[in-house]
Amino acid sequence: MLVVEAKLKNGTPEQYHQLDEAIKTSQFVRNSCVRYWMDNQGTTRNDLQKLCAVLANNKETPYVNKLNSQARQSAADRAWQSISKFYQNCHAKIPGKKGFPRFKKHSRSVEYKLTGYKLSDDRRKIRFTDGFKAGEFDLWCSQKTLVYYSEQQIKRVRVVRRADGYYCQFLIDVERQEYHKPTGQITGIDLGLKEFYTDAQGNTVENPRYLSKSEKRLKKAQRRLSKRFRKGKKQSNNYHKQRIKVARLHL
Repeated sequence: MLVVEAKLKNGTPEQYHQLDEAIKTSQFVRNSCVRYWMDNQGTTRNDLQKLCAVLANNKETPYVNKLNSQARQSAADRAWQSISKFYQNCHAKIPGKKGFPRFKKHSRSVEYKLTGYKLSDDRRKIRFTDGFKAGEFDLWCSQKTLVYYSEQQIKRVRVVRRADGYYCQFLIDVERQEYHKPTGQITGIDLGLKEFYTDAQGNTVENPRYLSKSEKRLKKAQRRLSKRFRKGKKQSNNYHKQRIKVARLHL
């Protein structure tokens, strides 16, 4: 399996709002499945799949019917994964907490299977066709790899919300084979603190210190954000721009 990620670009605020509604609905279906499992002993995966249809036909939750049927099933599958993982931990008698399924409060993704979306022929656009009618978005990724795969090879499409925007992840059914020609040489590597590593030939690589550098950038950005904060007043555009920069540094 191969995962290709692309950013959803050139959408209107209303379109992104509809994506948020789809994510919230997927979270509601997942939490409803967990609640059904708690209230009914002996619940199976098939019971959770049937519950999706019940929620879609319920007059009290009409928004569930807007979500694509396979997206509802994916939400039920997520709930069952947490339940089955809990059962496995109990049977294995692992020490400590067993991972009892909990309700999600801040979900950030919704997953489609084979329907609910349509890709353009050049793989540069995607249109979501479920009841939320999020519409068409441009797909932007550094490597234009989607054009090499057919729609039959795309098994899952997941929309993910992050601090810097919305992304679309494509799960592609393809066999990856990488061939490496053996050199016939053997070397040893010693990891250290001052140098990242030293090999048997005496070559060293400097420690990149990603964590300390990232912490310095984050501290500097947070200082700028605090200086632009105005207590008791409406925050400026520069404040909101800096707030987004700080959020991106946490990615």
